[in-house]
Amino acid sequence: MWKLKVAEGDEPWLRTLNGHVGRQVWEFDPHLGTQEERSLVDEARRSFSDRRFQIKHSSDLLMRMQFARENPHVTNLPDFKVQDLEQVTEEVVTNALRSGLNFYSTIQAHDGHWPGDYGGPMFLLPGLVITLYVTGALNVVLSMEHQREMCRYLYNHQNEDGGWGLHIEGPSTMFGTVLSYVTLRLLGEGAYDPQGAMEKGRKWILDHGGANAITSWGKMWLSVLGAYEWSGNNPLPPEVWLCPYIVPVHPGRMWCHCRMVYLPMSYLYGKRFVGPITPTIISLRKELYVVPYHEVDWNQARNLCAKEDLYYPHPLVQDVLWASLHKVVEPILVHWPGSKLREKALRTVMLHVHYEDENTRYICIGPVNKVLNMLCCWIEDPNSEAFKLHIPRIFDYLWIAEDGMKMQGYNGSQLWDTSFAVQAIISTNLGKECGPTLRKAHEFIQNSQVLEDCPGDLNFWYRHISKGAWPFSTADHGWPISDCTAEGLKAALLLSKLPSEMVGEPLDVEQLFDAVNVILSLQNVDGGFATYELTRSYRWLELINPAETFGDIVIDYPYVECTSAAIQALTSFKKLYPEHRRHEIENCISKAAKFIKDTQAPDGSWYGSWGVCFTYGGWFGIKGLIASGKTYCNCPCIRKACDYLLSKELASGGWGESYLSCQNKAYSNLPGDKPHIVNTAWAMLALIDAGQAERDPNPLHRAAMILINSQMKSGDFPQEEIMGVFNKNCMISYSAYRNIFPIWALGEYRSRILDSS
Repeated sequence: MWKLKVAEGDEPWLRTLNGHVGRQVWEFDPHLGTQEERSLVDEARRSFSDRRFQIKHSSDLLMRMQFARENPHVTNLPDFKVQDLEQVTEEVVTNALRSGLNFYSTIQAHDGHWPGDYGGPMFLLPGLVITLYVTGALNVVLSMEHQREMCRYLYNHQNEDGGWGLHIEGPSTMFGTVLSYVTLRLLGEGAYDPQGAMEKGRKWILDHGGANAITSWGKMWLSVLGAYEWSGNNPLPPEVWLCPYIVPVHPGRMWCHCRMVYLPMSYLYGKRFVGPITPTIISLRKELYVVPYHEVDWNQARNLCAKEDLYYPHPLVQDVLWASLHKVVEPILVHWPGSKLREKALRTVMLHVHYEDENTRYICIGPVNKVLNMLCCWIEDPNSEAFKLHIPRIFDYLWIAEDGMKMQGYNGSQLWDTSFAVQAIISTNLGKECGPTLRKAHEFIQNSQVLEDCPGDLNFWYRHISKGAWPFSTADHGWPISDCTAEGLKAALLLSKLPSEMVGEPLDVEQLFDAVNVILSLQNVDGGFATYELTRSYRWLELINPAETFGDIVIDYPYVECTSAAIQALTSFKKLYPEHRRHEIENCISKAAKFIKDTQAPDGSWYGSWGVCFTYGGWFGIKGLIASGKTYCNCPCIRKACDYLLSKELASGGWGESYLSCQNKAYSNLPGDKPHIVNTAWAMLALIDAGQAERDPNPLHRAAMILINSQMKSGDFPQEEIMGVFNKNCMISYSAYRNIFPIWALGEYRSRILDSS
């Protein structure tokens, strides 16, 4: 059986700042578990597989089964279900909250965070498998059990038409289908299988034009593998890293995720690296194309992209740019004396690769650059210490559930979820019953704060200050983020108000000041807050976005979510420390509130860039304005936002928003107009803050009824449709949201609506 291990790491090639706090790694133990326990796991797997076309999202049952064994939980609370609004009483709500809190405390790890599935994208696992395959490490690093579960995951998320999507709930794309098919082949699956899944996948590829119509990221991976030619790629010249910073297209001015992915990609392109051509690769060359491999027009293929993948079509300026680089510049750079410049650029790129690796303890900012950096280190020196240090950190990204083993979109969402969980628990006014839970969460938040800036000249490495920040996941990861810092600070401040004998000693005041300093340093001139850094270049740079599948990736844009979180954190801080940098904080809040007002759409909505979608953006928009001192009565923006949310309430009560809202930028209900507990909770929290109870409390009562009736007997809440998003078009799982936000919404409802009435 599989076992989740938390805050462990005794391998010699692992580095850590804080004893691996937050690290979550699955290991297989053939001797673990009774026959009954193994049967339960098998049944969970069968059940998911049987319903995989109807329910695309796992319920994280393997983790829940493990915690049920380790933290047995018996509840004697009655299981209330309500039929009408009159039954939504304080007793019923309190019972639901106690049940939810009791359950949620049992799936908290011993280091204080809540582990969970942060999967969803389908293009992450293939990059790992391709990297391990070409380096010859696949069967050394991944056990047969790992490989078997990866195959299970890929088969489970194959669509009925034979293809695979960009993410688990998406329609089939060439990017998802080719990479998933190739991954299965590299993991040992034959071109023909008894169930016909491989044939269906291959048929989808060929029916839609063949692998030469894959996206640019897919072309790069296939080129590394040897199943596509580098001449069929648009150029990614590493020489751009030698340009002066003043040039608007300098990578240092791009969004850090963008530059950290294209950094190692440019090295691979500059090297034209190709892995060993094995019999499997030769076979793939025959399987993936509608014409013989040697007849593919690679020059034409450079700009080919299947219509199913084309979210961001290349503008004409991009086609001209790539053609010029391909036909004029590249021939110069690959021959002497231009090759000398190429060699210098490649050395510069590797300097930045190593800096990123070392300052994230070889976790890297995300899964894409993690495996790309690892591959670059191996190409530079197959026996290097850097490559060996990368290997154990692979497992930080792997997560297993009843649907199989996936690669997560980060090494987890530990700090983010824990900060929200603390705020949710405290909102219930039942915190005294959750002392041990809050104490452990407090310790985790304290242990996860970044205590130092990265070494060296930050300007040279294109890094922002990080001392005092909180990351999205763990301190070992260490990248500072504006809204994570804000939510971490909010949670720390709330905990500081509770008795230390219950939750432990508060964070040192200087560390609070450091967090405030990071937040203040991240405000842009327009008043908004981006994610990791200041917005460093211009919106028109999106014209050169080469990733056909994603939108808004080139620069770090300011977002309503990050801006609102900053306002809330600074407002909370100002109440406790009114004299610390008072004028700066007040000015920051004022400018940030103006940004939120300025970015509101005419219909009263805000587009949510990191959650689905307008309910998420609306929650942050309303909450940010209220934290800045605005009210429903004195702020037309809040009134418009409330009207917008109320207009989207379902006839049955509650809210249910589809991920299609994100990619289409227009509100879409879930199929069948079904409510979703997370959307319902977000809308509920926004409306409670905006004083909806004083005008018409019935939408809140209906929403509370939805949440109460959705709760399971155990106190858990069901996993419903996917609720996270990035870059407009790719969805990602936030599995903790199913517990956090219903508890938070019912907590606010109980303490601010029922208690006050």
